[in-house]
Amino acid sequence: MSTVIEPAESIRSTDGDSVYENRTETEDDRVALTGSLQDEREHAPSSASSIWAKMDLVVLPVTTMMFFLSSLDRSNIGNARVAGFQEQLGITDEQFSFALTITIIPYSFVNFPTNALQKLIGPRLLLPSMVVLWGTVCAFQGLLRDYSGLLACRFFLGLFEGGLLPGIVLYLSSFYPKRKLQLRISLLFSATSLASAFSGLLAAAIVKMDGVGGKPGWAWLFILEGAFTVLFGLAAYFLLPNAPTSAPFFTEAERALIRRALHEDGIILVGEQDKDYTWTEFWRAFIQPHVILIALSGFFNGATVSGLAYFLPSIVTGLGYSGAEAQLMSVPPFAVTAVLSIVSSYLADHYARRGLTIIIFSSITTIGLSIFLGSYATVVRYGSLFLLVPGSYCIAPPLGAWMSNNTAPTLRRATALALLSTMSNVGSIVSAWILGTLSAPPRYTGAISVLLAFQLGILACATGNMLWLRAENRRREGIRAEAGVVAEVDGPGLKNDSVWYTYVL
Repeated sequence: MSTVIEPAESIRSTDGDSVYENRTETEDDRVALTGSLQDEREHAPSSASSIWAKMDLVVLPVTTMMFFLSSLDRSNIGNARVAGFQEQLGITDEQFSFALTITIIPYSFVNFPTNALQKLIGPRLLLPSMVVLWGTVCAFQGLLRDYSGLLACRFFLGLFEGGLLPGIVLYLSSFYPKRKLQLRISLLFSATSLASAFSGLLAAAIVKMDGVGGKPGWAWLFILEGAFTVLFGLAAYFLLPNAPTSAPFFTEAERALIRRALHEDGIILVGEQDKDYTWTEFWRAFIQPHVILIALSGFFNGATVSGLAYFLPSIVTGLGYSGAEAQLMSVPPFAVTAVLSIVSSYLADHYARRGLTIIIFSSITTIGLSIFLGSYATVVRYGSLFLLVPGSYCIAPPLGAWMSNNTAPTLRRATALALLSTMSNVGSIVSAWILGTLSAPPRYTGAISVLLAFQLGILACATGNMLWLRAENRRREGIRAEAGVVAEVDGPGLKNDSVWYTYVL
């Protein structure tokens, strides 16, 4: 059913902050709106922005801490390596790379079932359970005595932790309208940068416990970080709301406004019936052109980001630093990354430009990798880290937001996000070998050359995707104009291949 919108019925401004959006209202809509406005007069929020700010205070601290701990517990093996972990267990470089690969294999594929499971049992139960389970495994790494034990721990760490990132992005995409999502994902990903920075500081302090209780310093690194993760996971059962309308501190009027804003963005809330939650929608995610291009970009960038997360302390060591100094010198590039990621995502949300953000940061990464590859001066090569680390890490938030914004309904979005995570993790397997074994330190010439080619691949994919999305939007506008209609009366569940769906560039 379709109809022409009359100007008087437009109730949403174009600034992206208003709760309502241009659409034709039925008589039932007007009755509901009248009732909600009466409630709103009694419990009116100061502005629409204040509602989302309140949502941020409820949701973001918990999800960001979850991802912070995930990044910390997954990559602290790099800090443990610098602290003597590899030598004391008698592990070769090939065995170390294989241990990282064992982590990434379940990490790459568990996200498909966990994203589907999240819809069935709810994020409040699933996400904290993951945190508790991988925190327990992380702590057990402090008790390792041989290589086989390491392989077992790394496998289960990947199994329990793999579904977290796509699960949280899927979770946030059901809490925020499209044009507010990338900033929140960026705040989430800033946790990765902070974890990488903080891990160096924390490792420098914890490894000083060497000999306490008869355990080496690297063992205490695993035990203390894992124990804290378990405690936070238990607290998250009580802190994490299951749906935006069940979040505390909202009035009934505010809940109604949130529900309506999300519905008019085509978002189905947790607990609502989804008639399109079928195997057909699952498989359709794999044949969407934009999904394929974004997933390829995820593979290319995943290799760079994962390589830096695992090997930056070793790379810094190759520049002439050692021990605690190497741990500390890996901190500044990640600190810059956290700030730049938030600022750039705010601008990307404001102007609704995901692809351009990716192109800019991929270009920055390309320049940084080129400098690292071409220079022999230690100061210059260390300075290049301030380009390639922020550049590669700042690509991840717009990739997640772009995939979520342009893929609907819910199961198709969940599958696409899982595919993006899987492809990123497959890229991690590549980096585990090219940086860990196949490319010799301190220059890592082969590895840097591969990562440089991958960044050029991201530039090509992002540019191609922007051109395809723009052409598709124009095609759909032409069809609507030819039919003499400008909008469809439709709510949550609109599919992204519908002629009424407008892609975010």
